[in-house]
Amino acid sequence: MAAEIVNPRSDNTPGSSDQDAGAEPLDSFDPAFALHRGGKMAVQATVPIRDKDDLSLAYTPGVARVCTAIAEQPELVNDYTWKSSVVAVVTDGTAVLGLGDIGPEASLPVMEGKAILFKQFGGVDAVPIALACTDVDEIVETVVRLAPSFGGVNLEDISAPRCFEVERKLQERLDIPVFHDDQHGTAVVTLAALRNAARLSRREIGQLRAVISGAGAAGVAIAKMLVEAGIGDVALADRKGVISVDRDDLTPVKREVAGFTNKAGLKGTLEDALAGADVFIGVSGGTVPEEAVASMAEGAFVFAMANPNPEVHPDVAHKYAAVVATGRSDFPNQINNVLAFPGIFAGALQVRASRITEGMKIAAAEALASVVGDDLAADYVIPSPFDERVAPAVTAAVAAAARAEGVARR
Repeated sequence: MAAEIVNPRSDNTPGSSDQDAGAEPLDSFDPAFALHRGGKMAVQATVPIRDKDDLSLAYTPGVARVCTAIAEQPELVNDYTWKSSVVAVVTDGTAVLGLGDIGPEASLPVMEGKAILFKQFGGVDAVPIALACTDVDEIVETVVRLAPSFGGVNLEDISAPRCFEVERKLQERLDIPVFHDDQHGTAVVTLAALRNAARLSRREIGQLRAVISGAGAAGVAIAKMLVEAGIGDVALADRKGVISVDRDDLTPVKREVAGFTNKAGLKGTLEDALAGADVFIGVSGGTVPEEAVASMAEGAFVFAMANPNPEVHPDVAHKYAAVVATGRSDFPNQINNVLAFPGIFAGALQVRASRITEGMKIAAAEALASVVGDDLAADYVIPSPFDERVAPAVTAAVAAAARAEGVARR
């Protein structure tokens, strides 16, 4: 069934236009354009304005009393404005989905989509903000100046390696959660799926050796989280091969990664590293040769998450792997960030956390894995985004972890 369009815009609406005057509307032959006409979201009031009494409370003079109270006790902003329940979804449009650097305007449909996913799956209000700057310090300064209006910042589709520095600097300067979903959302869902795959095979994560294809935002974050969770060993490979401490062409981020990964001291290509490996995690695109998959350990797991074309097609992966996951919704075991970020922010906002810690992310992964429960099977190691148990489980786990780690403020 097609989605209901609740905010239709007529062709006569000011500001609406087709590619050429008099041209056939794009809506007439592509339902995606029909769905997006007028945007996918709107601001809605939570209080009625029915008469002058309502107006005097919602705006002047009543609003002045609230403003004065907040000026005297700044923490009251969380109780008497939307701040504690709304997230800024911030991008510079440089790494949008599989489209790359398409700019801030072209990124807006994705940011709107992210915002409605926050609301649909986590009950969290979100505002898309596309910035017309790509310099790290300019992005950071802009977000810092916007931050008083928001309870959290979700960084989205900012290219690596700048994304690491943007997130780090914002976390240092702000006392609200700052979370780069391309990194950490992917890592949380990957860890959840891996925990369940290991449980299905009656192994512990500490018994597994993983190989990650891709050393960008997602690959680095996954590696960090797997190490934090106690993986036996994990190695990353970029376009030049396995990342190791003896390479002299590494960026600062990759040098840091080399220091806590690849304990086996592997060298050479991705294919070399896959020989005997227990887990393949793909976040890079490209294609992994079938013979490399065949060289993996018996009972291996293949998580080929590139979209729309997985690094290893499921038909090939199933010949050799015990568990196969992708980033696509038309195959079982979809590694989808929407399983993580709405509940993570909902939990963080619920307790007014000052930041999102590694412990909170691991708690989210464990909660997500637990939703599968006794229904665990090779084609069900991760729940569906539409499973209504997901967001409450992640929210509760993140809130509890925030309290335990001392970053909760209520």
